[in-house]
Amino acid sequence: MLEGDDARDPRHVRVRREATILDREVGGVAWRALLGEAVGCAMLLIVVVGSGWAAQLLSPGDVGLELLENAAAIGAGLFVIINIIGPVSGAHLNPVVSLVDAWFGSCTWFRAFLYLPFQFVGCIIGAVVANLMFGHSWVTWSTHHRASAPHFFSEVVATAGLIFLVFALQRNGRRTLSAACVGLYIFAACFATSSATFANPAVTVARAFTNSFTGIAPSSLPVYVAGQLLGAVGGAGLTFLLFPRADKTAPSTQGRGSALP
Repeated sequence: MLEGDDARDPRHVRVRREATILDREVGGVAWRALLGEAVGCAMLLIVVVGSGWAAQLLSPGDVGLELLENAAAIGAGLFVIINIIGPVSGAHLNPVVSLVDAWFGSCTWFRAFLYLPFQFVGCIIGAVVANLMFGHSWVTWSTHHRASAPHFFSEVVATAGLIFLVFALQRNGRRTLSAACVGLYIFAACFATSSATFANPAVTVARAFTNSFTGIAPSSLPVYVAGQLLGAVGGAGLTFLLFPRADKTAPSTQGRGSALP
């Protein structure tokens, strides 16, 4: 309760009204969680695309060094973003993570599908912001054609590994390690796969909006997204096989839909 002059101060009234709006729910899902997913995805793409542009400027023509710089930035960025956004929305930041989380019963299907547009929009906004930061047009359609059988298979493997990592940690009670493990996994997988491990449909679509080192031609999107969806099913199946029962001592994620801490 506010008393005296504080109760009449319009600044306090404004703060109270904004908090109420963000705490309102859509089918049990707080707007704060939806905004958190959008902000987290935007931050992720700023790191992915921004570090791609920077790598081209810092190491022109040296693809190996460009990849190292980009992968290191993404891995570190994921660690930070997951720790920031996790308490707000669960830091899914990935449509396939949301869908598998619902499949496992850790969140509702309604929440999972409601997250999807915020993830896609957030990623696209992040790519646009990164383009503008480096003096390019807000949209620079990628001309990097990546569609091939090895790239498709790489996305299947990379996404299966990511899903297995996230939900194995969730089901064995070690969710607190997710931020570090996901960051390290993506860093390693960028070098271990021919596709450079996109492993995220929202990120993949957004990377078509930039012609940086990290871009992907729009015509290559179906190959990558199909591989990611197939990999998500494989990763979920592997998790069920090796961890058929969730650790009962692990903190429940029901209601918040958290696949990550």
